[in-house]
Amino acid sequence: FQVLRQFVRHESDTVSSLVLERSMNRVQLLGRVGQDPVMRQVDGKNPVTIFSLATNEMWRTGESEVTQGGDISQKTTWHRISVFRPGLRDVTYQYVKKGARLYVEGKIDYGEYTDKNNVRRQATTIIADNVIFLTDSIKEK
Repeated sequence: FQVLRQFVRHESDTVSSLVLERSMNRVQLLGRVGQDPVMRQVDGKNPVTIFSLATNEMWRTGESEVTQGGDISQKTTWHRISVFRPGLRDVTYQYVKKGARLYVEGKIDYGEYTDKNNVRRQATTIIADNVIFLTDSIKEK
């Protein structure tokens, strides 16, 4: 009976620690906007501002980095950014322009949707919590 009680106590500790366990889904991106944002709304609910952001990864190939020899390679990754927060959504829709340099913080979301041909597709989106303008696009307006 003592062993069983310890096992039950251990199991309940494990369950409660799982409930209280913290996790994190955080994304930080620094890049350039690919096109002017669009505002979308489905059935009059949950308006969202959407734009794409490019980030670049560069590395040297060939000789060592110490001697500065070799070629520089670059890979561009495109990220779909969705802004739901009302104030931030409206500001990004109004002031973000193609080519603007932005810092975006948020979380990554993996979702599914059905396209116009009734095919289920997967979509990866960054849900933005914070957008910092690094180019002076607000003064340019």
